[in-house]
Amino acid sequence: MLLTKLFNFILLTSVKHKIDESHGLSHSMNALLFANKLFESEVIRKPQLLEQERVIYVSALLHDMCDKKYMNENDGIRDIEDFLQYKLHPGEIDATKNIISTMSYSTVKKNGFPDLKEYQNAYHIVRESDLLAAYDFDRAMLYHMNVNKSDAMTAFTNSRKIFMDRVLKHNDDELFITESGRRESVILHDVAIRRMFQWRQMMNKECLL
Repeated sequence: MLLTKLFNFILLTSVKHKIDESHGLSHSMNALLFANKLFESEVIRKPQLLEQERVIYVSALLHDMCDKKYMNENDGIRDIEDFLQYKLHPGEIDATKNIISTMSYSTVKKNGFPDLKEYQNAYHIVRESDLLAAYDFDRAMLYHMNVNKSDAMTAFTNSRKIFMDRVLKHNDDELFITESGRRESVILHDVAIRRMFQWRQMMNKECLL
């Protein structure tokens, strides 16, 4: 089963490159489910996406397995390409590589959106699925505690700053192109604000100081 093989590849790559749970299998699974939700909505108006469904899901799952925060990006792309041999068609492998190498927040802010021709809509679905998964405030705290070795309060403070400066401005920065992505982001925006409030209350619990 391709899905099982993809999960195993993510687990092995995470161990190899010390990818913590904020960018590991759990995040990949969340991105996959968001990608599926966006696909199911967008394919109604864009039926050509039906032929690209597998590329969308594979890209959503593997997008962080070449993250430059954890490894050399080119090496990660090569490992992904090697893994996908005989699992996807050559054109699908090329499309997957093009999507995951151009979809990160920092890359888009620096270079804008790429022109991926017939895979442009698929690209936005995958990219937006990652943005939607980024509304998980706990994930941001986990990253700071794992990678930056932050204590709980510092992790909360740094994560809150990232959310105020970046995540909660995704719509203002016009990062959502699909109607379904924008709609979902509004819901998750409110969820993230409530989560930050809950954590602020928890940080002030006298019994936990």
